[in-house]
Amino acid sequence: MLRVQEIDVFYRNIQALRQVSLFVEEKEMVIVLGANGAGKSTLLKTISGLCPLGSGHMEFQGRQLDGTDPSSIVKFGICHCPEGRKVFPKMTVLKNLMLGAYVREGRREIARDLERCFELFPILNQRKEQLAGSLSGGEQQMLAIARSLMGRPSLLMMDEPSMGLAPIIVSKVAEYIKKINEQGVTILLVEQNAKTALSIGNRGYVMERGQITMSGSCAELIVRKEVVEAYLGGTE
Repeated sequence: MLRVQEIDVFYRNIQALRQVSLFVEEKEMVIVLGANGAGKSTLLKTISGLCPLGSGHMEFQGRQLDGTDPSSIVKFGICHCPEGRKVFPKMTVLKNLMLGAYVREGRREIARDLERCFELFPILNQRKEQLAGSLSGGEQQMLAIARSLMGRPSLLMMDEPSMGLAPIIVSKVAEYIKKINEQGVTILLVEQNAKTALSIGNRGYVMERGQITMSGSCAELIVRKEVVEAYLGGTE
């Protein structure tokens, strides 16, 4: 579905990504692990068209992504749930959700997708007239995910959805992500919470200093010594 081939990305004179290659198959959940500053967010922003590609090639379902503007990439079926949630705090929950469907046409389909979001996250239906800024951190994360789903993605890219959340809420968000994937949405998930991410994903990549240093199935990665020591808080 998605193929990224040997991409380089620069912030002025600083190289953020170096020869990064990965692929995502349809209906997979692929995990990208790495410490802060490893290049994970830059990778998602580059796929979304928010960071210019220095070199390399990207394609999605046979379409070239290189040089494509972000709104066209959303229309292709790639939606990006950003790090830090980025809800619009002074707008209602409902208006935040409808912004997720901004590039779409067809009121009936949009209305049906809104109902699906409310079925997945009932609390958002209860809070739909509240300002997004008044929601708890967990509720804002649900809103950010639901807003991305309103774009009707074939591929949903999620950047650190567990960041800043209490452990019990992290578990709940992971359940939602797994359910979305089981409903047929392909997911590319960037996470620092390696244990949670590897427990729900199919395959994974590890990034360090802008490069892919390891890859394999989640079952393989979760027992690799390097991953255990660096991301799972153990030495076994």
